[in-house]
Amino acid sequence: MVTKQPSEAAIAEGLEAEEGTDIGINSAWDVENLEEFKEDDTTAAGHIWLQQQRQTLQYLRLIEHEMPKLVAFRKEFKPPTSETPLVARSIWYAGENHPATHKRTIVVPVSTLPLKDRHAVHNFRLLAGVRWTPFPPKDSGLRQRENSEDGYFKISCEDFKRPSMNLKWASDVLDKLIDEANRAGKSFKDIPYDRRHLDAKAMKAKKGKLLRDVAGGTGRYLSPPSIKDFPKSWLPKPSRLTPKTLLNPIPAPPQPVQ
Repeated sequence: MVTKQPSEAAIAEGLEAEEGTDIGINSAWDVENLEEFKEDDTTAAGHIWLQQQRQTLQYLRLIEHEMPKLVAFRKEFKPPTSETPLVARSIWYAGENHPATHKRTIVVPVSTLPLKDRHAVHNFRLLAGVRWTPFPPKDSGLRQRENSEDGYFKISCEDFKRPSMNLKWASDVLDKLIDEANRAGKSFKDIPYDRRHLDAKAMKAKKGKLLRDVAGGTGRYLSPPSIKDFPKSWLPKPSRLTPKTLLNPIPAPPQPVQ
């Protein structure tokens, strides 16, 4: 006769004699078979509290024994020089996977860029468009009025999967803008800079010289428009603006007879 050996689970629970019967292993956990509580253990909430205490003690041991070893990797802070004017910004969610972690942003004061003259600075502002602002962006890490003579330039990229590729793309675009602004033979000094994005931002924040109408219409200026607001090329020549011409306008030339 072959004797069936009890399983390891039954031996571990001390139920090798009951294995194979209708009662089974789970019968030891029935309410009728439970032993009387002898007040020698805590509740489930107590075990959770003890686990939290063990975790806290583990971190305290790390602070006490492992943190002093980080002194070997300490480096002295050196402020950025004129050779490294770029400020690269990234976002990190403590290891959590998020699409914004691939994004890289570059902010740089225009006065620190290798632009050869004032015409090149004006060309760069025209090429930058809405990416140029007269004040540093709030999330750039730059202080107010820090190299603010020519404003600030900001560009970002999040199209590629790797952060280094996004940073490389933004850096390459900045280099191309500098080369195009410094190109000889091109001057756009007659073209004014478009500040509509700055006015729209000020109007949206209800700051600056632009405010909203009471009826909720478009923005209006605090002061009424005057002749100073018109382009000079639209105005007549100053030599023609005399009291005599204002009282007696110059008559129109006679039309030729058909």
